[in-house]
Amino acid sequence: MRISCSLVGYGFAWLGWIDTYKPLIVPAFFAPAFFVFLYRQFFLALPRELFEAARVDGCGPLGIYWRIVLPLAKPVSITVAIFSFMGAWNDFTGPLIYLASESKFTLALGLAQFKGQYLSEWHLLMAASVISVLPCVMLFFTFQRYFVRGIATTGMKV
Repeated sequence: MRISCSLVGYGFAWLGWIDTYKPLIVPAFFAPAFFVFLYRQFFLALPRELFEAARVDGCGPLGIYWRIVLPLAKPVSITVAIFSFMGAWNDFTGPLIYLASESKFTLALGLAQFKGQYLSEWHLLMAASVISVLPCVMLFFTFQRYFVRGIATTGMKV
């Protein structure tokens, strides 16, 4: 009987997910502790008077969530989305462990193949690096105001 070093890796092999994108996508649906902490600090900073005023106006728990909490949580949600996208986009070890065929390699693994053992074509590596960074830069500049607002107001009383 063969003992695996990683229980998660063994579980993915047992599910038949090796050399598929599933081990890269499915764990992304579970919240890392940092994101939970970010949301917690943001929601603790919301004044309780908002919820009391909504209750006095006749709003139920679902209405409070839909009309008050969700619009106020837009900056922290966009911040979490940017961090999550950046983490998945720049992930190197996950695809290296779970993907075997070169046709399924992610951009990070493709960039690593540009660098050879004895010779590297640096001009091609740098051009590919610039192209791989463009989606991250465009995403950041698109949502910059929400990102800065989400980071600046998290953990502070509004």
